[in-house]
Amino acid sequence: MQFGLSEEQILLQDNVKRFLNDNASLDHVRKYAEGESDANIWAGLSELGVAALLIPEEHGGIGMTPLDAAIVAECLGNNVAPGPFLGSAVMAPTALIASGGDHGELLGELAAGTHRVGIAFGEAIKRRNDAGIQVSNGVMNGTSLFAFDAVADSYLVADQNKHLYLVSASDTGLTRTVLTTVDKTRQTVELTYKDVAATCISTQVSVFETTLDIGRVMLAADTLGAAQDMLDQAVDYAKQREQFNRPIASFQAVKHMCAEMAASLEPCRSMVWFAAHALADLPDEARATACHTKAHLSEVGKAIAKTSTEVHGGMGFTDLVGLHYWFKRIGANRQWLGAPEHVRHEAAVLQGLVA
Repeated sequence: MQFGLSEEQILLQDNVKRFLNDNASLDHVRKYAEGESDANIWAGLSELGVAALLIPEEHGGIGMTPLDAAIVAECLGNNVAPGPFLGSAVMAPTALIASGGDHGELLGELAAGTHRVGIAFGEAIKRRNDAGIQVSNGVMNGTSLFAFDAVADSYLVADQNKHLYLVSASDTGLTRTVLTTVDKTRQTVELTYKDVAATCISTQVSVFETTLDIGRVMLAADTLGAAQDMLDQAVDYAKQREQFNRPIASFQAVKHMCAEMAASLEPCRSMVWFAAHALADLPDEARATACHTKAHLSEVGKAIAKTSTEVHGGMGFTDLVGLHYWFKRIGANRQWLGAPEHVRHEAAVLQGLVA
């Protein structure tokens, strides 16, 4: 049995890579980090069909699979590209479709890339500080920390009971505060709700879990892409940088560092692909696989980020190289939607290893 990408998936990968290389280069990422909008990047990706990947054809989408979405996520991580892909193209459509409700109009807007849905799942995974959400009679109060997408048109919010609600960003009772985090390639916000109108999407825990699982796999794929680029940058730099009139790539210690990065990362690609495949085709294995994949890629990505920076020496810490954008993106992915320790515990509970 050969498990690999189809010709259509390779074509999708090539098209997304080509677009990102032209429109989301390091210079574009620097401008975004300094305050420029990501609207043009997202509009271009939407024209390629990225926003419509997981949305059924009857709602203007393409009706592709989580594996196709993982391929795109890897490309985005490779370029540390900004944009609302995780929420608008992946988690929000998954929740709306899994809920079984009539969300055709919103799905159509998501598919066209004209509506952005942010994700506020933090309070359902692990509450922090005084944050928390209360919903009564369709009215929401409380706080969500580290919500995705600072300029979303609406937010998919999960409460402590893992119920899902949709709130409009234009509601006068909703306050958004942009949070300062290490990752400058994507913005997160603190959402404060004061008598905000909330539309219940689902009260089923299974819908929340399905949405969370695909989000975790996409973050793992994003880390895979970012780590691969850091590895590639380290190898290229080692071939060019000379010490004692020799490229440092000829030194055994540097060779070992690069070889260890490659050896640890290559199996991760199959792991991510299988996790994405399991979401659609192996439901009994999907949750545990998503947890293990998210945790493992977090650890491997962290190690590669550290080693790649070491190969670059002092240059690795300068903005001239820009390696810190990849380094910090991997670090943010590690924490979002559950740190490795948390998701490993979830997997252990699922497998009956702990109470």
